[in-house]
Amino acid sequence: MFGKKLSKNANAVVTGAGSGIGRAFALEIAKRGGRVVCADIDLQRAQETVEMITALLEGDKPHPDLVYKPHAWAVQCDVSQLAQVQALADTAEDCFEGSAERTAINLVINNAGIGIGGKPIGETPIEDWQRTLGVNMWGVIHGCHVFAPRLKAAATQGRKGKRTNNQFGIVNVASTASFAAAPLMGPYNASKAAALAVTETLAAEVAGTGMKVTALCPTFVKTNIVRDGEIDNDSRKLAEKLMHWTGMAPEKVVIQTLNALDSGELYVLPQMDARMIWRMKRLTPGTYAKGAGLLNRIAQKAL
Repeated sequence: MFGKKLSKNANAVVTGAGSGIGRAFALEIAKRGGRVVCADIDLQRAQETVEMITALLEGDKPHPDLVYKPHAWAVQCDVSQLAQVQALADTAEDCFEGSAERTAINLVINNAGIGIGGKPIGETPIEDWQRTLGVNMWGVIHGCHVFAPRLKAAATQGRKGKRTNNQFGIVNVASTASFAAAPLMGPYNASKAAALAVTETLAAEVAGTGMKVTALCPTFVKTNIVRDGEIDNDSRKLAEKLMHWTGMAPEKVVIQTLNALDSGELYVLPQMDARMIWRMKRLTPGTYAKGAGLLNRIAQKAL
């Protein structure tokens, strides 16, 4: 309980690290003394995050004339492609001087995601379903498929006293959408529900090994997901208003999540509205579904 915290001095891999929650994770991990492989489909954005980390750490160098080991690396990765995630793992091992057999990675943040919404099921193009599931669902599956066996094996060795560091974990970024099932968000809801289910399953499978697994399920976080997502104009306007009124800064979300991971918590619902939806959905599921539909109709008329 009072030993080394997982989020301190971690060797971490963060997907979707080029902006938003992913960038906030990368920066916070670096602040906690960690080294970070910043992966993003947009290499330039990933490099910008690396530059931010480098600038952040400049003041921590007591001897500026000396050459210090890098604390961050930028890697291009499309998480919807298994081969690219496998290559990401190999690159990260090279950066941290580890291997697939004896991993040097001890923290993975499966964060990469896209937003698509605004049309009901049946009118949403099947290509939107495929693209959303490819990143939001398969990205998490690929990340867990590639990294979980390494971390689980290392955590098990740590429990047996064969490794000095026995702190290993995965954070999967899901969403309140994973259980809220709001109208006009079919692909996004389904993808995040799958991400949550994978996280819960993995947590059960690694129980007792010492490996930690956490699902982050926020509502609105002040990122560029609405701006960059493929969302129709009316839904975009509503999402932007809600984000302005209720959105939480990604930095706050990330701090809560890493602290929860250190404590071994499975779920992180950082906002009050997320926790309210969680309870309402479980206590009165039928009433909740009708209410969600009613609120959607009222919101659409108000635009």
